[in-house]
Amino acid sequence: MNYKNITVAGSGVLGYQIAFQTAFHGFHVIVYDINDDVLEKAKTKFNSLSESYKKDLNATQEQLDKTFQNLSYNSDLAAAVANADLLIEAVPESPAIKIDFYHKLAKVAPEKTVFATNSSTLLPSEFADATGRPSKFLALHFANTIWIHNTAEIMGHATTDPKVFEDLVNFAKAIGMLALPLHKEQPGYILNSLLVPLLSAATNLLVNEVADPHTIDKTWMKATGAPLGPFAILDVVGITTAYNINKIAVEKNQDELKIKTVKYLKENFIDKNKLGVSTGEGFYKYPNPAYKDPDFLK
Repeated sequence: MNYKNITVAGSGVLGYQIAFQTAFHGFHVIVYDINDDVLEKAKTKFNSLSESYKKDLNATQEQLDKTFQNLSYNSDLAAAVANADLLIEAVPESPAIKIDFYHKLAKVAPEKTVFATNSSTLLPSEFADATGRPSKFLALHFANTIWIHNTAEIMGHATTDPKVFEDLVNFAKAIGMLALPLHKEQPGYILNSLLVPLLSAATNLLVNEVADPHTIDKTWMKATGAPLGPFAILDVVGITTAYNINKIAVEKNQDELKIKTVKYLKENFIDKNKLGVSTGEGFYKYPNPAYKDPDFLK
């Protein structure tokens, strides 16, 4: 593995974490996003993230200074990938947006650049042709709060070069991840194959008016010992992601319950900018959500 220069495309919920974690482990990272305003917001998020690294990983100021030295920013895609050994794509979870991005990327990226998608629900084979380099394209999926929940699922498609796959496994280890190779394509990988049914079941209970979010979360937390219930998890993941996944499902299959879920999430959360932890409110209010109250499970 000769990766030195990494470009992370997208500075949203996971993109900025991937960029910071990679820079923290000594790689040169360029953060690309659609305009300079978005990149300025990312810089602010990096400042608060560095505090989390101090608290959770006992990171020293010297380590964090080096991390910031390893980070640079560019809203010009061609310039952002000019020297990239690896590009990690973390753009919104929409097939149309991703395909458009890969068409643009394929025109400007050097031949050496490996492309990895961080998509949580979409398969690499859906975008392989759009990349213009199917053998150098695969998926690298992180869980949220990657500095703590340090999993990286690596999943190729039918024509991914085995050497590229092996290099990405080694890269994941090099940035402090628990590398989790998958032997064949699987929608949702391992993590979301387990997690999405839980979150769907929870939203079904809510939309069908069986119980409210806090009661559902209390049930799951108390009965299983889990630290978070499904709605707390949705706040962390971002309600926009859940909305987009349900919207895609409705487009494929006009399921009545999914239609109700999309309408519910749009009216109660998306339209009100209550998108979860990132906006300070979702199913809970932050920074002090009710589920952290010692009396929540009493």
